[in-house]
Amino acid sequence: MSKTIDLAKELISKKSITPDDAGCQQLIAERLNKLGFKVEHLRYGNVDNLWATLGVSGPLFAFLGHTDVVPTGPIEDWDSDPFIATDKGNLIVGRGSADMKGSVAAFITSIEDFLGDHPSLTGRIGVLLTSDEEGPAVNGVCKVVEYLEQKGEKIDWCLVGEPTADNKVGDVIKIGRRGSVSAKIIVKGTQGHVAYPDKANNPIHMFSLPLAELSELSWEDQTGKFQDSVLQISNLNSGTGATNVIPGELELDLNVRHSPSTSVEQIKQDVESIISKYEIEYESTWKIGGKPFLTTQEVLIQAVKDSIKEVSGIDALCSTDGGTSDGRFIAPTGSEVVELGPGNASIHKINESVKKEDLEELNKIYKTLLIKLVS
Repeated sequence: MSKTIDLAKELISKKSITPDDAGCQQLIAERLNKLGFKVEHLRYGNVDNLWATLGVSGPLFAFLGHTDVVPTGPIEDWDSDPFIATDKGNLIVGRGSADMKGSVAAFITSIEDFLGDHPSLTGRIGVLLTSDEEGPAVNGVCKVVEYLEQKGEKIDWCLVGEPTADNKVGDVIKIGRRGSVSAKIIVKGTQGHVAYPDKANNPIHMFSLPLAELSELSWEDQTGKFQDSVLQISNLNSGTGATNVIPGELELDLNVRHSPSTSVEQIKQDVESIISKYEIEYESTWKIGGKPFLTTQEVLIQAVKDSIKEVSGIDALCSTDGGTSDGRFIAPTGSEVVELGPGNASIHKINESVKKEDLEELNKIYKTLLIKLVS
């Protein structure tokens, strides 16, 4: 058994359902301390964060990851205990194995292997971990970034270990992510008896035309790197449960995953302009889940692609699809951000798993990247 797989299994065994770190970061801190890292534990609210650095000068390369995991769902549906890392052929099964305790293990062992061969640095190495990636993400990386800015600390290159592979490690890397904006729309009507529609005002009927228009909304990407942005309606609720009552309200939830070409202000304006065309009383509440980012500088992207090619012989595809990641908090500081991790087919699912060879491959790719950037 390799030390990467051993560490991954040890992390998986810790029940770190967001925002509980469950001792994962302390385990990592002990290993980094042995390597000479300066380790800071930063707790905000009920969230644990770890920031560790090694080196005194030069550009700063940082690994970024999270130790929290999503809930398991019905445990009886799992083939094995989700918090006991279980071998199943070439797989390790357990919650967080792919998202993203496997990557975190590969971070640490790649640093250990790298320093064993290259004890002197031309740059600096950082490790940033949070237990608030799968949750609301308000006391995690965004707070650590504020702390680093107050210290005058800047990450030059950031590698996020999110699971990115479609079929084999290195076949896809993320160089950007779409932003996320949500809205809750409450349409006001007048409740009444279905036999007397003239004495009521049915919000479902009122909203049928604007609903059709909203469902067709999209915004074209101008960067050539993202999908077009499309509005999706995720919830639509109305009614009292009785068949003879006209409801008094309709509640709608919508979300748009948008590229840097489209602003939140534009999305809000377009949505509300449609609703406002009709004689409808409504309230809207908007929430930004994350801002989009796109890495256009080539230093980190090329170093990552070259490392993958040297280790795996693969020409990596650069992508921006998928959900949000904590890279959205690092990119606005001017850092180059790239995401590279194991396969993503099982993340957040029952029987989440990671290929053992994926972790071994990541260890080698991460080590090769360190050689290129800080040796």
